[in-house]
Amino acid sequence: MISVIRKNILIIEDDQKLNEGIRLALRSPEYEFLQCRTLEEAWEQLNQKKVDLILLDVNLPDGNGLDFLKKLRTSYSVPVIIITANNMETDIVMGLELGANDYITKPFSLMVLRARVGVQLRNYQGEKNTHYVMDFFDFDFEQMIFKVRGEIIEFSKTEQKLLKLLVDNKGATLTRDKLIDSVWLGDTEYVEEHALTVAIKRLRDKLGENSNQPEYLRTVYGIGYTWIVK
Repeated sequence: MISVIRKNILIIEDDQKLNEGIRLALRSPEYEFLQCRTLEEAWEQLNQKKVDLILLDVNLPDGNGLDFLKKLRTSYSVPVIIITANNMETDIVMGLELGANDYITKPFSLMVLRARVGVQLRNYQGEKNTHYVMDFFDFDFEQMIFKVRGEIIEFSKTEQKLLKLLVDNKGATLTRDKLIDSVWLGDTEYVEEHALTVAIKRLRDKLGENSNQPEYLRTVYGIGYTWIVK
């Protein structure tokens, strides 16, 4: 049986009826939906799962969607479609300037929404950033300069590959097999069983993580590892 790799669509809309309507309009075996009615819920979802597209309302109970977008763009390149009232041209202009990929005005055609969602998902190839700045981490994979709390840290080639794979997929759980296959280029027969465990420990040590209670590079027991974004 062939498994379908689903695209995760995050819907941030406080109107419960509209939120559910969007999900029903877009439902497909290819999509999985994460439905939020507040920005707080949205950040929680982003920290837990890899997201491929965000449908973002502007006016939300706990803040402004444009402020959310501005903060989002410091760490994520995931496409965003702004959902706004028909007469709020300032929201549209501001949203595009802050990095939104498209916008749709209320009330909108569900057929148009499906088409625009399809375009964004086809164009999105995942996070391609080579420079990450988050909290007290500064990772420049192109220049191979890595800083933790302002101090330059030396990583081995294996550690660099492992770190990039984790931050590229931040919020998602990567299995041990996936990490080994990607970092060691599929030569698993030449990799000792505990090689990944050792590499993770060394990476945590250099990142200043507490191995017993890691804050960012966390173990998902029985499955693999994940990079948490706060």
